[in-house]
Parts: sequence; structure tokens; C-alpha cells
Amino acid sequence: MDDDGYFGELVAARYDDVVDDMLDRAGIDIAVDFLAELAGSGRALELGIGTGRVAVPLARRGVPVSGIDMSKAMVTRLHAKPDGTDIPVTIGDFATARVDGTFSVAYLVFNTISNLTTQAAQVACFRNVAAHLAPGGCFVIEVGVPGLRRLPPGETLRAFHLSETRWGIDEYDVATQGLTSHHFEIVDGRLERLSIPFRYAWPAELDLMAELAGMGLRERWAGWKREPFTSESRMHVSVWEKNA
Repeated sequence: MDDDGYFGELVAARYDDVVDDMLDRAGIDIAVDFLAELAGSGRALELGIGTGRVAVPLARRGVPVSGIDMSKAMVTRLHAKPDGTDIPVTIGDFATARVDGTFSVAYLVFNTISNLTTQAAQVACFRNVAAHLAPGGCFVIEVGVPGLRRLPPGETLRAFHLSETRWGIDEYDVATQGLTSHHFEIVDGRLERLSIPFRYAWPAELDLMAELAGMGLRERWAGWKREPFTSESRMHVSVWEKNA
């Protein structure tokens, strides 16, 4: 890890291509619709804004977007995109970095809350978001439900992506709520590996973090289309509202 965290130049150069291989572009558009509705006539703050896969189309919808990100390499890609040049980004840790002004909505997508690898850092993130939100503003997180039910007894590894040139394997440490995602990719005829640590958190744990920060759960869905959240859901989109 360097000053850009785990998302330095080598990762940033291929990030959009890798994510395009894993996600449906239409899903981004649905997420943007969801966030634009919450933003209304106000401003949006993206934590871990990265290359702007969500921020750029949200800005195109007329929502003023600001961002926080540790990786200068990722932000360089954002500012090189059409309509991404004018999106202001604060370089820093999104658990603590501050941005001027207040916002109607702040959001973390694509499991980014898990990039904070301690409970204390995740709690700090909720408090930092609450400090940025106007009363009644909303904090949105898209994150997977910990997949422990899909681990065979005694096993710690689970594949999350398999293709001819790219493989992804999650390694769980249940004792610490740790998860390391191992990415293997064939590049120019040789195998490259990137391993990134995460901390998974249960929905109820995130609700408690929100309460500690002066926010309450407003809604929780199994996806951006507002599918009902059940015990079988593999991800959730949760919205907490800042108390008046």
C-alpha cells in the first residue's frame, strides 16, 4: 500500500474495465436515479468517489456533487472524463476528511464502507457524514451482506468472480470480521495478484453506528430497484436520515 492506499496507478489504470466486467451498466443508472431522488435540489457527497462511475452521471442529472478519496490516481481518471473535470474532490481518508458546506445526501457504493478495516474507523465515518449532512439529510450505503452462510463448515475461501482471464476470491477471518479480497488477472501473458483487506459489518451493526452519529434508519432494500430486503438478500441499500 502507498499514499494512494490500495488503489494506486496500476489499479486505477484498469479499474473501470475490471468493474465493467463485473457489473451491469444499467445498475449504475438505477443507482443514480435513486440518489438523485434523495438529493432533490440539494448537494451530494460521495465518499470514495474514485473514478466517478456514479458521480459523473449524477452530476449530469444536475446534482452538484463533491467527493472525498485517498487515491490521487483514481481522481485523475475522474477529472479526465467528460463532465468529471469540474467535480471537486478532497484528497484524504473519508472517515475523517472534511468538505465545505452541507449536503442533502452522502453515499458510499460498491462495498466501499468495508475499505475501513476497523470498527472505530467505520463509526468515525458515520459521524463524519452526519457532520456534513443538513438536518433531514440522508446517508446511503450499498454493501454486501456478509456471506458466511455460503461458506462450508471449516472453510474460509469463497470465489466471487470467475472468467477466462480474471478470478476473485474472498478470504474470511470470522474472529475479526475481516475479509481479504484476492484478485488474480492475466495481463500480457503473466499472472498478477492484488489482495485488499476489508472489514464486513452486519446491517444491525451499521444501524447502531448510525444511531451513535445521530441518524436513524429510514429504509433498507435488497437493491437499488427497492427490492424487499429479506434474510436471503445478498446485499442491501440502506438509507439513514439525520435527526432534525
